[in-house]
Amino acid sequence: MTVYLDSSALVKLYLDEPGSTDVAGLLSQTGPAVTAPIARVEVAAALARAVRLGRVAAPGASRALEAFAADWENVVRVSITEDLAARAAGLAWEHGLRGYAAVRLAAALVFGEASGEEVVLAIYDR
Repeated sequence: MTVYLDSSALVKLYLDEPGSTDVAGLLSQTGPAVTAPIARVEVAAALARAVRLGRVAAPGASRALEAFAADWENVVRVSITEDLAARAAGLAWEHGLRGYAAVRLAAALVFGEASGEEVVLAIYDR
């Protein structure tokens, strides 16, 4: 089994918030996390937002971003190709998904099909 972490799940590895223990536990049972490259931008944006909202102090968020950057090399990334974008567009239309939600789902599906592994999606967005 492989776990696909979107940015809402990835950030839980670097900030102590509801679901953090669940995500860490899920990763302890699987191999490396899988995600799409856009997650790198989204995690940085989520950490910056946490500072703006006063949920974490700037030095703590900076350390979290540094830890995330150090871990990034160990994350399996599914490239966003033209074929993946076309599949995401179909998923967005068929299921009424937002743009990047469709990209994340397409990336998880493509990874699962290519690897032959069962993929569990960890997503904390509403």
